Amino acid sequence: MNTNIKYIESLVNHLLAQNSAQEMSKALRDLLTASELDEVAKRLQIFEMLEEGIPQRQIAESLGVGIATVSRGSNALKNRKRGKSG
Repeated sequence: MNTNIKYIESLVNHLLAQNSAQEMSKALRDLLTASELDEVAKRLQIFEMLEEGIPQRQIAESLGVGIATVSRGSNALKNRKRGKSG
């Protein structure tokens, strides 16, 4: 995974260089397929819904994702709150 760190940093820097929401949207659409962008957007929705206290099964049904995807999001939020990265 360490070899990917420089690529992730490059991606982050590329996205941070965008000057507006429109530029960010274009950069994401240039980098990702429509389905990849949809998946990333759903992952963000999972985080937001979990933070609102919506039950995991309801989130899965609402977004049309598997319960494992929601659980992974829940674990990521817990790790972020504990200060872990990953």
